[in-house]
Amino acid sequence: MKMDFSMNLIQEQKLIMTQQMQLSVKLLQMSSMELVEYVENQLQENPLLDVKYAENINEAKTENRIDYKELIKYYEFDNYSHRGVERNEDSEISPLNFVSRKKSLKETLEEQLIENHMEDELQGLCRYLIENLNEKGYLEDSIECITSQLKKPRELIEKALSILQSFEPAGIAARDLKECLKLQLHRKNYEEEELYLIVDNFLEELSENKYNVIARELNIDAKKAQHFGDIIKSLEPKPSRGFYTGEEVKYIQPDAYIKKIDGEYLIIMNEEITPHLTINPLYKHIINNEEDNEAVEYVKDKLNNALFLIKSIEHRKSTIYRVLERIVELQKDYFEYGDDYIKPMTLKDVAETLEMHESTVSRAIKEKYIFTPRGTIKIKDLFSLGLSSTNSSEDVSVRLIKSRIKELIEKENNEKPLSDQLLCDILNSEGFNISRRTVAKYREELGIKSSAKRKRF
Repeated sequence: MKMDFSMNLIQEQKLIMTQQMQLSVKLLQMSSMELVEYVENQLQENPLLDVKYAENINEAKTENRIDYKELIKYYEFDNYSHRGVERNEDSEISPLNFVSRKKSLKETLEEQLIENHMEDELQGLCRYLIENLNEKGYLEDSIECITSQLKKPRELIEKALSILQSFEPAGIAARDLKECLKLQLHRKNYEEEELYLIVDNFLEELSENKYNVIARELNIDAKKAQHFGDIIKSLEPKPSRGFYTGEEVKYIQPDAYIKKIDGEYLIIMNEEITPHLTINPLYKHIINNEEDNEAVEYVKDKLNNALFLIKSIEHRKSTIYRVLERIVELQKDYFEYGDDYIKPMTLKDVAETLEMHESTVSRAIKEKYIFTPRGTIKIKDLFSLGLSSTNSSEDVSVRLIKSRIKELIEKENNEKPLSDQLLCDILNSEGFNISRRTVAKYREELGIKSSAKRKRF
């Protein structure tokens, strides 16, 4: 058997992602907080990098800095920069939208425990129970388990639990959902037996608004069953809700501000959060000292990395700015009048105008926020798919259709709620080309139940 070995040359085009290109892409899709964290890591790894934040930038402008031309004479570097809209000191825009700090559930319970003067042993047991509450505010361990672990009398554990369950919020330290709801009913002084029977036996039917079934089983009319259902639904199934958990975001840092000045909407990049990187001038003499080749090569390498990082951060800011310019142009009515005037806008709409790839636009808006006259919003929320309208050559925003569905349902007769087909007929008569199935889909996305489950007796 003869084997034929040969070599063939094949010419083909490929896009090779260099490390520098990968870094540029990576930085673009980072949120502002991720960017700050990344820069902090780079500051630890690269001794040539210095950083100044907004409060120090004006001071930095007056300092004697290193002569970049002298330092980078060994490199061909396109000193890329972008000049955005400068932020005025009197712009009256806060850089952070702070959310006031909430107390944790455990802190709240500890405060109440201190206020309830009791013997040390009982207080210690209450504190142990507090530490064993889960994220919902429930006590998962049984009395038997706790008694066995602590080697304490069952009666003492039950007394500590009873004290804890008397604290705010109502329903705290319940063992399950049913006990949580009944604790709240007792706290509100409800005595009707039917309420407790519904909690014990008909929570599933209640979630489906099957009031006729509940009424039949309890031998009451549907209107009364619905009244009891409304009471139970007003209770809190998760007592820990509203308390600080340590996982919540304390504040949002917008990447830019959209502000109306002299009738025009301007984009003001948030310089407060953008790391302002500089080169440490202490390493200048090493570049000029050609005797220590190893040190020179090390500094050259670090300098190259530092310069590209600076360039990439500026490019990131420039790209976000250009994308926002196009968004403001397309969504001016939204910024002026609100949600009902948002227009359909896709990544393709923005990308084609800016001669960018859709993936670039997608990265530029990922986890980015803007401060607008309508509040702080995710840039991504301004993008929407569209449906064709018989009365307009333009697409109609899905958000507008959902808003209309919600409006119709809010104004409906509760005794005769609008079915999906009726909603579909109304929307089509108003010029929207939409199917019943799509109406049902949007209704569910809005968290609105079907007409049968919205009916009031």
